[in-house]
Amino acid sequence: MQIANYVEELQRQLVVAAAAGGAEAQEVAERLTAALDAAARLAFFEALSDAAGEITRELAPGSVDVRLRGREVEFVVSKPAAEPVVSSASSTPNEPVEDEDGTTSRTTLRLPDSLKTRAEAAAATQGISLNTWFVRAVGAALEPRRPMPPSHGSSYTGWVR
Repeated sequence: MQIANYVEELQRQLVVAAAAGGAEAQEVAERLTAALDAAARLAFFEALSDAAGEITRELAPGSVDVRLRGREVEFVVSKPAAEPVVSSASSTPNEPVEDEDGTTSRTTLRLPDSLKTRAEAAAATQGISLNTWFVRAVGAALEPRRPMPPSHGSSYTGWVR
């Protein structure tokens, strides 16, 4: 995005507004436009950064970053990672089964910071969002415990008739 056009328009508007004050005011405004260049660019960049922050909060876990490359602004949009699609045939006990009607509810959860940090790390390790990790953890906790089948190669001792 070229902010030079916006800065030039701001400078032009300053000169036009100063023209109403006479030749002397217009001359002062023309001298101020050079000094205004850097300040206007910085103000525009800060406004764009604030806007990107607000957009990021709405896109979470995706994000929008603003980068300054030379004298121009660049936006970098990071889309949230798609959650892996798991067929019902390959589902594991750790994956919750969705409700038949597909509805969801919002719940506020208060965690100690250390526990939240560990949960975020576990979710990141699996490449999923923290919300998805919580859904799977709650689903796994509510699943009935299944006994583990004996592994192959186990040895037994005792008498057989």
